[in-house]
Amino acid sequence: MLIALLAGSAALAQPARPGAPTSLVASDDGRMLGHLPYGDARAQDLVIAPSGFSVGATCRVHRDMLPDLDQMLAAAATAPGVGNSLRGISCHRDVARQHAVFCHERHRATCIDAVDRARSVAPPGYSEHATGYAIDFGLRPSRACPDVSYCFASTAPGQWLLAHAPDYGFELSFPAGNRQGLTWEPWHWRWVGTRETVPGALAARALFARARTLYPALPIARDVLAANAAAAPVPGNRIAPTLLPLPDIGGLKIRRR
Repeated sequence: MLIALLAGSAALAQPARPGAPTSLVASDDGRMLGHLPYGDARAQDLVIAPSGFSVGATCRVHRDMLPDLDQMLAAAATAPGVGNSLRGISCHRDVARQHAVFCHERHRATCIDAVDRARSVAPPGYSEHATGYAIDFGLRPSRACPDVSYCFASTAPGQWLLAHAPDYGFELSFPAGNRQGLTWEPWHWRWVGTRETVPGALAARALFARARTLYPALPIARDVLAANAAAAPVPGNRIAPTLLPLPDIGGLKIRRR
């Protein structure tokens, strides 16, 4: 990763004076600590997610995503072992909220260890959550799997998303071993639509075009109708899902975003 820091990377490791924010400067290609820049969604483009979906703060998403999210949750509710357990742990986060998340403002007043922090949390202004198209999924009840933890991928809902979320225009932004060098996040999905003709999908795909080119998602949302037309017929005119192999996480420590 190309990293440029206003005061140099060594200075980041040292706590700033109380109340003083840590200053960061984007690298020549516009990235910050490996993350791509994203603007904040317009307030008028955000809507409240389906009733009962939010955990904690009200979950707001981009209005263009809502129809596919509704359909996906309805489909998940009928799946064995999934039901109504999928929840939104974190949806739209504006730049101010992202600053608080990145800087651990619940625990300290300044941003320190920014380089290490950026491996699992985007700096403010560089998070997919600011677009309104990204959701961190979780479970309720949690089934002994804490929110935003690797174990989510081994749960029935997590496996269901891996197999079916692309059918509703969602793709996994940060798969295991991603080229971006960021933490594997089986809970973090972004919406780009199943095809360009879906209302709003073209704009979402344009917004994530650079990320999709440089750091491919896995699984990736595809043009479902075109893919089905080229595939051999299967029951329900749907491509049979294939569960993806999961990375060995036995030696990994749980990290929270």
